[in-house]
Amino acid sequence: MTGIERSRPVAVVGAGTMGQGIAQVALLAGHPVVLFDALAGRAEVAVTAVRERVERLCAKGRLDRAAADAAIGRITAAGELAGLAEAALVVEAILEDTAVKCELFAALEAVVAPDCLLATNTSSLSVTELGAALKHPGRFVGLHFFNPAPLLPLVEVVRGHATDDTAVELAHDTALAWGKTPVRCSDTPGFIVNRIARPFYAEAFAVYEEQGADPATIDAVLRESGGFKMGPFELTDLIGQDVNEAVTRSVWESFFRSPKFLPSLAQRRLVQSGRLGRKSGRGWFSYEDGAAAPEPHTAGPEEAPAQVTVVGDLGPAAELVALMEEAGVEVATADAGGPYIQLPGEGQLVLADGKTSVEFADVVYFDLALDYRTAGRIALSASPDTSERTLAEAVGLFQKLGKRVSVIGDVPGMIVARTVAMLIDLAADAVAKGAATAEDIDTAMRRGVNYPLGPGEWHERLGQDWAYELLQNLDGRCPGGRYAPSLALFKLSYAEDGSQDADAEAVEDGEDA
Repeated sequence: MTGIERSRPVAVVGAGTMGQGIAQVALLAGHPVVLFDALAGRAEVAVTAVRERVERLCAKGRLDRAAADAAIGRITAAGELAGLAEAALVVEAILEDTAVKCELFAALEAVVAPDCLLATNTSSLSVTELGAALKHPGRFVGLHFFNPAPLLPLVEVVRGHATDDTAVELAHDTALAWGKTPVRCSDTPGFIVNRIARPFYAEAFAVYEEQGADPATIDAVLRESGGFKMGPFELTDLIGQDVNEAVTRSVWESFFRSPKFLPSLAQRRLVQSGRLGRKSGRGWFSYEDGAAAPEPHTAGPEEAPAQVTVVGDLGPAAELVALMEEAGVEVATADAGGPYIQLPGEGQLVLADGKTSVEFADVVYFDLALDYRTAGRIALSASPDTSERTLAEAVGLFQKLGKRVSVIGDVPGMIVARTVAMLIDLAADAVAKGAATAEDIDTAMRRGVNYPLGPGEWHERLGQDWAYELLQNLDGRCPGGRYAPSLALFKLSYAEDGSQDADAEAVEDGEDA
């Protein structure tokens, strides 16, 4: 199937920022476009605004004069819904109110042709519920663009319970023809991005609430070690704390208050106090005139150990062996035991595994990194019982590798590791329940929110047992269900060579294999 023919009109209802952006995308893809808004005169203003943006694209050399003139001539405003009668596709981008949207689509159904595709741009409401009152709900889909629509590539194509396959494919192929990156998903709360992304915010807020680290440090670790473009504190200040918290609460409520999506009390207090982020002048950080940008915690210089012993296979952190050797640190190896780096003072340096330093005699944990070679910062965690020498040697070792070091509290799973493990778990659960394919989830998270890797890609890189074992450990220390690994993740951990081990354990325990 191909997308809607470019000669056929596309209508957009709602002339706000998102409606204008969707109209511009369809317009520059070659369609005649009709804009409608219930507020008199607003559609005309929007048409002028879109035409001005087309002119600016031409002035910048991104569009030739002939194409710009043609596009400017193809966009018009409609004074009433009857003006949308010839549309092959109508995209709604109005207020996020179920009753208002349902009323609009009932009116549209009486106007447009039987083969017209009806689409909602909702980011939070049920596509199934919005289409339920239609006489022909099979032609109703979700087309969730991300703001600003002309710039961001991702479009979530959402199948309602009654949506026909042909409608989904037509919407998908049309978005593809418009130069977008469409991904298919079922009508699940939050669709793909707003469902899977919750741990990126929630785990950072949890570390803060546990007094593990301050917001600037957590952001810096996720950027400089985890490879994320922005940290969750600065990002939610940009989005708006009220907006971000509303999405979290909506997903939490829609999943019947599952602990997996539990909102943050600290963020709730920000919203209640009116500290909404950049738009109010203060959120997690201050944006008032003259306010200094907060600095992350960075450890002072320490002497690096001249020699260490790597015990066992460091797994995701195996690159550290080569980095230490290149930095002039003598590295001995021992196959039995581990995995950890034995420091000269008898302390151990261990990759975050969901446990805490206080459980062991003299252990410093180090956080996961997207790429230990290019990471600019590494987080370490230690308990009050950890010896000063062991912590100093751990700090000095990573500084010798050219890394800035942030020492955080004794938080199980640390920062990057627990965040990535939860992303992997939620994605695995979504795939198992038919919300989307693993490939579409990876694409959505990379293209929609600029994650360095999709959850499935993280899983492949880190190994089939990594996330499951970390969350098992974390769940034992923070019970309540939030960190309990999903059945889907359990199955993934045994999907390949681990399956034989599981059978062997069952036999040893006297269970039926």
